[in-house]
Amino acid sequence: MDASDLSAARDALLVERARLRDDLDETIIVPDQMTYGSQAAAASQVFAQQRDLALRERAEHELALIEDALARIANGTFGVCLDCGRPIAPGRLEALPWAARCIECQRLAGR
Repeated sequence: MDASDLSAARDALLVERARLRDDLDETIIVPDQMTYGSQAAAASQVFAQQRDLALRERAEHELALIEDALARIANGTFGVCLDCGRPIAPGRLEALPWAARCIECQRLAGR
């Protein structure tokens, strides 16, 4: 991986990290106390809260992956599969700059 590709990957990771941090700064709205006759409204509020919590959890996970990728850039191992040591395909890194495994190793890890 050449310096311009590495710089582009770092820039993409930094932009995504900033976006995720902004998302995580948003407050999750707690449902109001349920009153008689407002069960549908309360259910909608609980659903929205659960959705927001799931999105927050996903953002936290992606942020951790991005931080790991930035650490790999810093230590010179970015673009190398953590499992087999082969280069990760440039197209994969372009689509997922935080990818830590080649497609084959990720497929095996997903099983």
